[in-house]
Amino acid sequence: MQYTRLKKWALLRLRKRTGLPAIFDKSANLLKSSFFRAFVLLFAVGLGLSWLIPQPARSQQAKDVELTLVSFAVTKNAYDRIIPGFTAKWKREHNQNVRFNQSYGGSGSQTRAVIDGLEADVVHLALGFDVTRIQQAGLIQPGWEREVPNGGIVSKSVVALVTRPGNPKRIQNWSDLAKSGIKVITANPKTSGVARWNFLALWGSVTQNGGNEQAARNFVGQVYRNVPILPKDAREASDVFYKQNQGDVLLNYENEILLAKQQGETEPFIIPQVNISIDNPVAVVDKNADKHGTRQVAQAFVQYLFSPEAQREFAKVGFRPVNTTVAAEYSRNFPRIGKLFTISQLGGWDGAQRRFFADGGLFDQLQVASRN
Repeated sequence: MQYTRLKKWALLRLRKRTGLPAIFDKSANLLKSSFFRAFVLLFAVGLGLSWLIPQPARSQQAKDVELTLVSFAVTKNAYDRIIPGFTAKWKREHNQNVRFNQSYGGSGSQTRAVIDGLEADVVHLALGFDVTRIQQAGLIQPGWEREVPNGGIVSKSVVALVTRPGNPKRIQNWSDLAKSGIKVITANPKTSGVARWNFLALWGSVTQNGGNEQAARNFVGQVYRNVPILPKDAREASDVFYKQNQGDVLLNYENEILLAKQQGETEPFIIPQVNISIDNPVAVVDKNADKHGTRQVAQAFVQYLFSPEAQREFAKVGFRPVNTTVAAEYSRNFPRIGKLFTISQLGGWDGAQRRFFADGGLFDQLQVASRN
């Protein structure tokens, strides 16, 4: 009796799994054959044992993933807040832990490090030219700026002039920086993204305000004759001014100044009304992300940086948000600029790099002239 029931049950399961027609149930010769009886029994035993074999849990946690972010120095405070938000979101949605390796420094130095072998999955740099250099090295595919919102620009700032308490030298605008006896602190444009923006802001303060290029050259040359030291990046420039107490005025990112103010610095600052839009791009480093198997999470992280949650964290530490909703929320934090120009109005980064910052370019020429 038990054997008959087992045989019928097994035959029913066999038919469901294999699609055998019902006619085989009625074949007396087949049912009575010793070969078939053995097959049915083995099939039944196999089904029974399969119930005992542990099956993988559908909600089993995926293997941890490690992502390397390389960015310019002054973004660290923003990422200290942004990364925990992203990792928590990814954990909720994918049941996977994301660990971040982070590297911060001068944008030019960081770019060289990535080209030389620092295996970044994501780069957030101070200027588009640095991402272009990584692309030219074969690590980022052309068209990277079309893969993310806003042409890849994820944070913005402008140039600020920080003075000593009481502003004893009465510095009010760009033109004051060329006056005799004024000591200007700015980073080195050969190694620092912010320093290139500073240089271009000085140049554009003349050419975008009615002056010709010879007037711009004379003005910028005089300003750099007033620069006693060229730190390698924005962070070091701030240290020279604040901690070493050198200089009468510091040229720096507005966001760096606002962050310093949050941390207790009280020096007054001026936002010149002719200014440059400092546009900072982000990109996935395609070759490294594919090598590490991190493309999915790297792309998701880059997209997250444009979300209101991440943009608010950028705004809290002084970056001008690119998300329009968040920009409206924080509009009181950032003064309006009367004449805001962009790198495209100065020939784009390729042209600006060749003309101003390449070896033997205008910056080098001005440095040689200042020593003579």
